[in-house]
Amino acid sequence: MKLINDYEMVIGLEVHVELKTETKIFCSCSTSYGAEPNTHTCPVCMGLPGVLPVLNGKVVEYAVKAGLATNCRIAHYSKEDRKNYFYPDLPKAYQISQYDLPLCSNGYVTIETPECSKNIGITRIHIEEDAGKLVHDNTHGTMIDCNRCGVPLIEIVSEPDIRSPEEAYAYLEKLRAIILYTGISDCKNNEGSFRCDVNLSIRKKGETEFGTRTEMKNINSFRYVVQAIEYEYKRQVELIESGGKVVQETRRFDQESGKTFAMRSKENANDYRYFPDPDLPPIELTDEDIEEIKNQIGELPDTKKKKFMESFGLSAYDSDTLLYNPDMARYFEKVVQYTPYYKIAANIFITDIMRMNKDEFFCPITAENLAKLATLFGEQVINSSTLKKLFKRMWQEDIDPLETVEKEGLAQINDRTVLSEVVDEVLKKSEKLVKDYKDGKEKAFEAIIGTAMGKTGGKANPVILTEILNNKIKGEE
Repeated sequence: MKLINDYEMVIGLEVHVELKTETKIFCSCSTSYGAEPNTHTCPVCMGLPGVLPVLNGKVVEYAVKAGLATNCRIAHYSKEDRKNYFYPDLPKAYQISQYDLPLCSNGYVTIETPECSKNIGITRIHIEEDAGKLVHDNTHGTMIDCNRCGVPLIEIVSEPDIRSPEEAYAYLEKLRAIILYTGISDCKNNEGSFRCDVNLSIRKKGETEFGTRTEMKNINSFRYVVQAIEYEYKRQVELIESGGKVVQETRRFDQESGKTFAMRSKENANDYRYFPDPDLPPIELTDEDIEEIKNQIGELPDTKKKKFMESFGLSAYDSDTLLYNPDMARYFEKVVQYTPYYKIAANIFITDIMRMNKDEFFCPITAENLAKLATLFGEQVINSSTLKKLFKRMWQEDIDPLETVEKEGLAQINDRTVLSEVVDEVLKKSEKLVKDYKDGKEKAFEAIIGTAMGKTGGKANPVILTEILNNKIKGEE
């Protein structure tokens, strides 16, 4: 994004990640998504008088995993605090969070953009409980669903190191990948389990003082994050250039208009009246506890990317694409155990399998059969047209492609004599197309090739066929 009048943007992101525990953070209510409103609630998560919260140990384990995966320092001693504020979706009028002693701090995530590679600092990762959800309805007005109250969260707070929408997007993608590979969350944006607040201010390039920031709340789409940043940056620049001042406030991003709107003045820490939660003991971890959790973390995206590039010869782009979903990356690693044609296998994943998938990875084809398909193409037994046809059939029924090619005579025609005869036959009936091609109409050549491929039932080697046709039109063959 081009800077306006040399104003740079200073961005920090607060990412809220719902943890994939079976029960809530302080009670035994289910965390499953999509239940009837207000059915996953109890006196504890509603904060009724006399109840006592009990910390879910898995929440601490998962938060530590996130901290270790993002190069954070893990606190041996931390505590939980009450953050007091009044809002309709917060029945007990306070949220149990962490204030001055977070579980994880001083980490970083490395991002890559076309312009550079840089580290984005992570100030802290702390645990907290989620609030409920307001549902707006034209008939009934605003309703409250408390199922989400008490669902465990980690909040990942970045340093204000991000300088463009592209860097923000890259950071969110990288963070999402890391979280997915640790297995602590499903990171489903559409279910609110990976959402972020955007803090943005502006200053003249070269200045060191921060400007007044605004916060845009609860954006659950990377694309919308980019749009919100672009709009808010432009709004702040225009405001200052016209002699106005940016006010510290919380703003809402409207998806339909692509604009941000003021919601309320921004609260500071003293507005929340933090104090240690009297019902919860401190969280104490030993070096042995931290080491045990560290040993549970498998390969993270950066390690896998290096392996994909060095061991399989894939590009950075192909590696990143395959690594976007951990299940897909693991399945790809199974496939390449059975074929030496890693790049071809990767292309099948990126161009064919990903097109058949939406939110979650799914492939009904066994790794061995998918590897055979890659090998058949790599060894020029079949061409790309046949590969596509076989893939579609294999998606419907997991057939052995090698047996199918042999049984149905689908092997590619590489014989130059046979292909030369096909070209001669097609050229006799394509005088106008040949003339059009010689007159500079490239599509005429494609039409001739298409006709010739049709004559061979789509089995001709397209490289040899193109070469023969070119030579015959030029009179060289």
